[in-house]
Amino acid sequence: MKPLLIFDCDGVLVDSESIASAAFAEHLTQAGYPHTPQQCMERFTGLSLQSCKSLIETGQAPLPEDFFLRLQQDTFDRFARELEPVPGVVEVLEWLQEQHWPCCVASSGSHEKMALTLEKSGLLKYFGDRIFSASDVQHGKPAPDLFLYAARAQQYSPSHCIVIEDSSPGVLAALAAGMQVCAFGEKHATFADASVFACMSELPAILDAIQDRIFHRQEH
Repeated sequence: MKPLLIFDCDGVLVDSESIASAAFAEHLTQAGYPHTPQQCMERFTGLSLQSCKSLIETGQAPLPEDFFLRLQQDTFDRFARELEPVPGVVEVLEWLQEQHWPCCVASSGSHEKMALTLEKSGLLKYFGDRIFSASDVQHGKPAPDLFLYAARAQQYSPSHCIVIEDSSPGVLAALAAGMQVCAFGEKHATFADASVFACMSELPAILDAIQDRIFHRQEH
């Protein structure tokens, strides 16, 4: 049986992070917390909204009550106009389907957000209802809860799962869950226990190699 592949959504499946970071920076700056899109990407990528809120408000005045509601609406509007799949990911998902790899999504984003982004990008058909959100568990990334929850729901042990992530909190969460990790982006080279790749076309060969290691370990 092939290992379960657990995909993060933003930045791995959909090219959403630059769009979301631009909206986040604009709304934070308007609320009196000056941020650039790059700062937002570096500080908040991979975190749940609650974790972002806690980071922003530490030592600061609380955000307006409707801040995240307005931010979410603006972000969703931008997604509807601008969102595309991550380059190369459609080809990877087609290959995985042909090879009968089991796949699901586990993201810090809400179910509402993932429904929008996966539908808009044309990727929802590859996952069906196998979609899990940080809102389903008590602790979001970098805690391992979300990935462990997804594995249990799909009836896989952590040692038989491979996570595909692009954020440091996500990589840390997968490692804490005892899963194999494919870290998308060269910034993750510091994670010795992760398989780092910079282009989606590299992923199939990496997955085959990890699968061989898992099977070899089980045989011994």
